[in-house]
Amino acid sequence: MGRHILQLPSTIIEMNVFNMSQENDDPQLNPKDSRGWVETIRTVTYAVVIAILIRTFAYEPFNIPSGSMIPTLLVGDYLFVSKYSYGYSRHSFPFSLAPISGRIFETEPKRGDVAVFKLPTDNETDYIKRIVGLPGDRIQMKKGLLYINGARVPRKAIDRFQVKNSFGQMRRVPQYIEQLPGGGAHLIIEEQGDFGVIDETREFVVPDRHFFAMGDNRDNSADSRIETQVGMVPFENLVGKAEFFFFSTNGTARFWEVWKWPFTIRYERLLKAIR
Repeated sequence: MGRHILQLPSTIIEMNVFNMSQENDDPQLNPKDSRGWVETIRTVTYAVVIAILIRTFAYEPFNIPSGSMIPTLLVGDYLFVSKYSYGYSRHSFPFSLAPISGRIFETEPKRGDVAVFKLPTDNETDYIKRIVGLPGDRIQMKKGLLYINGARVPRKAIDRFQVKNSFGQMRRVPQYIEQLPGGGAHLIIEEQGDFGVIDETREFVVPDRHFFAMGDNRDNSADSRIETQVGMVPFENLVGKAEFFFFSTNGTARFWEVWKWPFTIRYERLLKAIR
């Protein structure tokens, strides 16, 4: 038995030397190597196609670079947006290249949804806001209070929220729980109290197949109240509904400060549903 065990490696080596000799005599690529490259390219192609399909028809990741949706969304949040929630338009596809007019398999957003949409004034920039007005609604701000169809939307003051100003100083600002009609409760803040520049508006009437979107950071949000910059959001421009966070960082660690990364993660936000 011991003799056979010792001879086995020798036999294997002899076979390998024989094969190497054959390969060196043949200047052409080994068919096995050729098949390996083909399989690698095929695998990468499949992976790319699957990723594009998921991104287009199921979920697309987004990150939050600004504070217009504080306190619901924070700078450094990473979230998934469901593409199927409202159906599909050309903006559902990469670079808005799909030859689709209007929407297919459409479902109208609910009041209170946090939605991603293409900025109506350029049809390219991604914005994320809360849908507060549906087609036919009358929307107005009066002294910082939101009115929908003539009725004031109730809000309740809670503990103040801490924000950082442009000078890096922390301050506490008024925070409320707002209850939209037919929608769920959500948080808003008023950095300038009820006397901000866009806390007093005319009455807007939402056209058919359009929506009125506002940021939860009411005094620091470019939204449908600013007609020249955003205005009403066409149904076609909706990309999807914000569903849940998959990552969040407070951004206090530099890229190369790897040892600080674990302490910058907002663990309490991971996999949390967006309301």
